[in-house]
Amino acid sequence: MYQPSLPQDNHRRIITAGLIALATAMGIGRFAFTPLLPMMLHDQIISLSDASWLASANYIGYLVGALFCTFVPFSKPTVVIRIGLVSTFLLTFGMAATWDACWPYLRFAAGVASALVFVYTSGWCLAQVALRGHASLGALIYMGPGAGIVLTGIAASVMVANDWRSASGWLTFGILALGLTVLIWPVLNGRNTLLPQVSTHLAHTNTAGKHSSGEVTLLAFAYGIAGFGYIITATFLPVIARQVLAGSAWLDLFWPILGCGVIVGALLASRMHQVRDLRWMLIVCYLVQAIGVAMSQILPSLLGFALGSLLVGLPFTAITYFAMQEARRIRPQHVASTIGLLTALYGLGQILGPPLAGYMISHAATASAGFEVALDIAAGSLFLGTAIFVLLIRMYPVDRQSSENQS
Repeated sequence: MYQPSLPQDNHRRIITAGLIALATAMGIGRFAFTPLLPMMLHDQIISLSDASWLASANYIGYLVGALFCTFVPFSKPTVVIRIGLVSTFLLTFGMAATWDACWPYLRFAAGVASALVFVYTSGWCLAQVALRGHASLGALIYMGPGAGIVLTGIAASVMVANDWRSASGWLTFGILALGLTVLIWPVLNGRNTLLPQVSTHLAHTNTAGKHSSGEVTLLAFAYGIAGFGYIITATFLPVIARQVLAGSAWLDLFWPILGCGVIVGALLASRMHQVRDLRWMLIVCYLVQAIGVAMSQILPSLLGFALGSLLVGLPFTAITYFAMQEARRIRPQHVASTIGLLTALYGLGQILGPPLAGYMISHAATASAGFEVALDIAAGSLFLGTAIFVLLIRMYPVDRQSSENQS
């Protein structure tokens, strides 16, 4: 049942707000660093090795924020989302200043903010659209990171073409984050929140409750592998392309292509509401992303990088959506803490990626050779993730009633 004061079609505003919130916190707060990194290297204000640790500072912050969400749950998610969005544009502005000694702290804080926005936007939006009878449309909010990636990628391409300095890029993205926050601020006023009514299906949603701990553990570990598997590509894609395709006029378009893949993947995920066991979809997603990560090595050409960017992007937020739905299925009464746990493991996986790439680069004959080894390890980890989901399917079959209630 629904609260009569809120129309059911209010789900469109909630989906739009969630999409924009994730575009701001993830597409700008986290991933604007990727298209701006070549500009920072060109400005000679950072080295490639330092960039690896700067990226890790952001991912460590993301892990800390996710853990905070896991162990310190808040009862007013829209308040947390607002705080995270305000922090995002302020911290992005801060990167425009020449306080290079402060950059690791700014990127760390931006990681914390993005985790807060991600966890609480995911939990709030997915729950609210489900309560309004449109659960499958919740996947559309995960178009947000892709939209943010496309915006920042195209904007960075224009900046490079016009010889902008990286500080101007950070300032521009800070203004963009501010504008997007102002746009959705009225929706995040708390009055758009429906409260779930107690119903009997919650009692049997997880009939194998005694097994949920082991199931959640394996799910979280597999999700953490996804964080490690994609992050080297997501952090260094423009730099890797410059190592292999030096002089190409298309180097700065691979990142927007990845963002377009994210958008398309989220749209496809929203159509998968009839799939009984979403773990099969996760297997497909991991395989597609593994191939995408390895594609630049399999086919080191313009076509290979374009195809690889698309394949890495397609399952990026689809993996997140399916994993979050699994969290809701397994632990329906502890969704925020479970999403926080999964996000924390994902963040841990992301932390390991950039230092691995930095280590491989420092011990290889060339940067290109170092990246090649790191990407091979990343692709292999994603194949391991598929094996874990096969194990989950065999050990914990999905109850038909549970699956129907979730959809």
